Amino acid sequence: MKFKVLFFALMSCATAQAQSADSAKVIYRSHMVGIGGTDVLDTYLSEEHFRGWGVSFLSTVERKRPGRRWSTLVEHEANLSVASDRANTHREMEGAYNFYWGRLRGWKFFNERLTLQAGAVGTASLGFIYHASNGNNPAQGRFHLNVMPTAVAAYRFKLFRKPCMARYEINLPLAGVMFSPNYGQSYYEIFSRGNYDHNIVFTTFVSAPEWRQMLTLDAALSRSFTLRIGYLGNIQQSKVNNLRQHIWTHRFLIGITKQFSVVRR
Repeated sequence: MKFKVLFFALMSCATAQAQSADSAKVIYRSHMVGIGGTDVLDTYLSEEHFRGWGVSFLSTVERKRPGRRWSTLVEHEANLSVASDRANTHREMEGAYNFYWGRLRGWKFFNERLTLQAGAVGTASLGFIYHASNGNNPAQGRFHLNVMPTAVAAYRFKLFRKPCMARYEINLPLAGVMFSPNYGQSYYEIFSRGNYDHNIVFTTFVSAPEWRQMLTLDAALSRSFTLRIGYLGNIQQSKVNNLRQHIWTHRFLIGITKQFSVVRR
């Protein structure tokens, strides 16, 4: 009788531990700041190209379960830039918030040193461009929803006996919708008079090509914290309603990555 009680107690403990391990979730969270160049063109405001400098904040969270091939990727990207025209007589300010949420399937090679992932992310972009010299239409709003195929490659190695990882991520557009005034249409007509003129536009990789890539290098500081440096390039452009727009940002990044586990009870 005592043997049976002990046996069932051990089996219960083993089952509970297996369930805890199965429900454990590994989370990689990084926060980075960046600085670099910005190129702005918006023909609704001006035919001129504007170039300048900007700052960015990037937060990345990746969640995965041990032994599972699928992971969840969440990224928050905020940018603020100030740019001037070629004559340095006019200035524009550009700001945007970009949100990315996606699912990736992974494969491991070379004794798990190389990880390849592929999937798709849904993106939402909200921003503005302000032209200081315009009187009637000084600002342009930006809103865009998109679906983007995504690929990630990560390689783990040691440098000076320290664990390191090189990671490359690329996002390309597929299809989405965006807001845009029509050529010659004012925001007063849209929002005060309610004159709709094809202002919600269906987009594809042809009418709104986008190319976002990020290359980072991680160097372990401790078991939980990692120093991360890298480059982020975000090329957003569109040609809809006879208007052209592009926002090109290039950022040098530096930040910290933290790894931790969460067990669902």
